[in-house]
Amino acid sequence: MNYTIQGETLPVVIINLDAGEKVVTEGGGMSWMTPNMKMETKGGGLGKMLSRAVSGESIFQNIYTSEGGPGMMACASSMPGSIRAFELSPGNSIILQKSAFLASVGDVNLSIHFKKKLGAGLFGGEGFIMQKVEGQGVAFAEFDGHVVEYELQAGQQLVVDTGHLAGMTESCQMDIVTVKGLKNIAFGGEGLFNTVVTGPGRIYLQTMPVSNLAGAIQPYIVTSS
Repeated sequence: MNYTIQGETLPVVIINLDAGEKVVTEGGGMSWMTPNMKMETKGGGLGKMLSRAVSGESIFQNIYTSEGGPGMMACASSMPGSIRAFELSPGNSIILQKSAFLASVGDVNLSIHFKKKLGAGLFGGEGFIMQKVEGQGVAFAEFDGHVVEYELQAGQQLVVDTGHLAGMTESCQMDIVTVKGLKNIAFGGEGLFNTVVTGPGRIYLQTMPVSNLAGAIQPYIVTSS
């Protein structure tokens, strides 16, 4: 298997497979493919189906197999943003925001990841639940806007505005802190809470969360009665 990620604002990952190799996508994740890619839809059991639903993905997944020779399939992003590829191995998993998973090749599992502290779940902006992607293979994720990466050392922290945390390695920890000062809360425009991520590990920040994008275009949407 090899792949290329093309495009800037609206990227696509093009995955080239050897005979017998498989690509797993969420429902509707295929953009185009060669005719020898055979599709099979699976749920994977009630537990996995519920796990995917709660973590922001579709209940069913589509498995595409390259039959009779090499095959190709492309998965495009659903929003303006970026696509990142993650090389996974045992003990080397990634935590993603809800609905970030795009596709995977290899023995890759998607499950619920609960934030350890209740405050993070209630006020983190992206909800109580994130996605944990683990296994042996390559996973592709889509993020909102441009992606900026930081490698945090042990104990090093970064304060992130709600919604901008797109992903992190499992070794990172996150918590929610309250913005200090009544004036800052009332007039600062940053809301009540910020996310604090503590290393060691790598974090992935997105420049334009879909909630911010919706807020930016909302004044220009004309509704009719």
